Amino acid sequence: MKILKAYAHSLLRREYTHPPLVYFRVLFLCFCTAFLMGPEQQLRMMFDSVRVYATVIYIGFVILALICALWIQSKILTLLAIICEICALIWYCLSYIPFARRIVSDLMVRFCDTEL
Repeated sequence: MKILKAYAHSLLRREYTHPPLVYFRVLFLCFCTAFLMGPEQQLRMMFDSVRVYATVIYIGFVILALICALWIQSKILTLLAIICEICALIWYCLSYIPFARRIVSDLMVRFCDTEL
């Protein structure tokens, strides 16, 4: 128990050089889907004309989150970039479900009076 408290305390005081979750996210992004279908097929599907914008936005927010976490070291900017990254990933995943993006857009118009 003392070891866990000391580790949590060191995390709060930023005594580590690089956040471990950042490395995990990068490795997860690189290897998870490539393992399931192969890297070539995954890249071909990611940059399909239907998914190219969602892919570019998602990769951009991944890079922005890494820059905010490692270079700028701003917790608020990193959290904001991660939230936007998750939203972009959800939008990307919806492209694999037929008519899912349209349904979500219609729901956004109905509930928030805005359109994606």
